[in-house]
Amino acid sequence: MLTSFFGKSKPHNGIVVALFMTLIFVIANFRDNFLAFNLAIFLENLAVLLAFLLSVYVLNFIAKKNELTRRSAYKILLFAVFTTSFFALLNNTQVIFANLCVLFAFRRILSLRSKKIMQKKVFDATFWICIASIFYFWSILFLVVVFAGILFYLPKFKNWLIPLVAFLGVYLLNLSFHLVAYENIYGFSQWYEPMNFDFSNYRDLSLLIPLSLILAVLIWTLGNYLRLLQKASISLRPSLNLVLISLITSIAIAVFSPTKDGSELIFFFVPLSIIASTWFERKKDKLFKEILLGLLILMPLLVPFLN
Repeated sequence: MLTSFFGKSKPHNGIVVALFMTLIFVIANFRDNFLAFNLAIFLENLAVLLAFLLSVYVLNFIAKKNELTRRSAYKILLFAVFTTSFFALLNNTQVIFANLCVLFAFRRILSLRSKKIMQKKVFDATFWICIASIFYFWSILFLVVVFAGILFYLPKFKNWLIPLVAFLGVYLLNLSFHLVAYENIYGFSQWYEPMNFDFSNYRDLSLLIPLSLILAVLIWTLGNYLRLLQKASISLRPSLNLVLISLITSIAIAVFSPTKDGSELIFFFVPLSIIASTWFERKKDKLFKEILLGLLILMPLLVPFLN
C-alpha cells in the first residue's frame, strides 16, 4: 500500500508529506515554544517551518528537473522521515535555513548540465553556499561541489575564479550590514565554528537508533546507485557524480560539526534521499519495500519515547 501511494508523484503525496513534517515539527517544538504563547516566537517558528517545508519541495524540483530519480514521491518522503527523526534538528533554526540555501546552490550547480548562462550559475551557487555558511559555518565545504561542477562542465582557468568573486561579494555585503546595524566589523572569529570530534552524544538511544537505521539504508542502497551511475548516459553521469560528491561532503560536515546532536546530519539527508529513492524505484521486492518504508515512517513517531 505504501509503495503504491508513494511510488507516484502526485499533489496529494506532497500534501501528506507536508502534513507529516508539520505534525512532527509542532511536536518537537511544542514544549518550548508553543505552550507559552508568544507572538514573536510563534512567527519565528512559522518562518522556520515554512523554510523546512520549502526544502522538501526544492529537493523534489531538483530531482525531477535533472532526472536524478523517476517521478515518484519516495525522495520527499525519505527526506521527511530522516529529518523529523532528530528533534534537535527541528529545534535548530540555523541548520534549517543553511540547508535551504545549500539546496538553492545545488539546484544551480546541477543546472550547469543545460550549458546555459553557466558562469552566472557558478556565481549563484557560490553565493548561496556563502550565505548558508553565515547560518552554519561548515556548510562552506559545499564549495567542493561547486568546484566539481566547474571541473565537469567549464574547466577553463578563468571560471575557477568565479567562486572567489562571489565569496568576496557575500563577505562585503555581510561586513556592510554589521557596520550599519551593529557598528562593528564582521571578522573570521565571528564566522568560524570550531571543530568537535566528540561523538559521545551518539550513544544516546534517541540518536543511535535512528542513525543506525539510516546508515543501514545508505549501505543497502548505495550499491544500486553506483551501478546506476555506471550505466548512466554521458550527459547524466556528471549530475549523478555531483550527488555522490555532495554525500561525501555532507559526511565531512557532520564530522567537523561543533555540535553532535543530529542537527548536523540535515545536509547528509538530501543526497541520501536521492540515492535511496533510486533503490525504491527499481527494487522489485514489494513486501520488503513495504516493511522498510513502514519502519522509516514509524521512526520519527517512536523517537520521543527513547529519551
